[in-house]
Amino acid sequence: MMEDIMLAAGIGVVAGTHIATWGMFKDAPHEGFGWRKYGRAVLLGGAIAAATEAATGFPVRSIGGALVFFGIVYALERAVEEIYKTFLREQDQAKYFIPMQFHIRGRIVESRGVRRAVAAACVTGGVLAIVGLRTAERLLTDWPQVAAVLLVGGVGGWISALGGAAKDAPIEGFETLKFFRSPLIATAWALLLAHLAADYVSIALGAIGFTVATIETWKTFFFPGRPRGKFAGKPVLFPAVLRWRLRFVPGYVAIWIVLLTGFILALRDARGGLI
Repeated sequence: MMEDIMLAAGIGVVAGTHIATWGMFKDAPHEGFGWRKYGRAVLLGGAIAAATEAATGFPVRSIGGALVFFGIVYALERAVEEIYKTFLREQDQAKYFIPMQFHIRGRIVESRGVRRAVAAACVTGGVLAIVGLRTAERLLTDWPQVAAVLLVGGVGGWISALGGAAKDAPIEGFETLKFFRSPLIATAWALLLAHLAADYVSIALGAIGFTVATIETWKTFFFPGRPRGKFAGKPVLFPAVLRWRLRFVPGYVAIWIVLLTGFILALRDARGGLI
């Protein structure tokens, strides 16, 4: 229904705004602020959400469904954005300590053909992961549901951890806590979302979306003076932004308040979840 697609698009815009805000907060002091760049995640989130709703008919009208959908769109937006920046975008990487473009031990892979082939492999891997989750739903029917969620709920976190380690560890070193952080947080979110969703794909995707939101909020707003790894040792070229960016914080906090309030309301009368 068109009403559901419009509602889904609104959820996607909110998710994209959340992403754009922490992205701007950490990057703008080094790169400057631009509404076009800020709006990219907002529009992409809305477009992904509308397309996903049109394709799946996800139940976005309930509070619980809207929350799970928010996490799913968050994860999909991040996947699309990272694939674009890593494999498809052409950009001078001199401003980064850790290159954002596909690299091997810090050396940029210049071949567009190779980058596109790796991008295709990543997309294929994501599709296979979804197929694997669907298969797991049939194979684990006799398992206790909590055990099943513990097994499959953190799959997105493991994919994120492996991808992050492959990109960052050769340059900044391997950090055990950092590596296991995403899978552990994703599993915790999956256990929560399993009260609101009944299929492994929704639970796993929603969990990785909320994991990214959680980790980025923690790193960005609780340690605002600590530059990200990609800008380690790089100068702050736009110092005026350090104060100007604070005007976005109330809206960002408001989104978290709405999300947490939604979880309280949805979990109070949760029906139809896996757990």
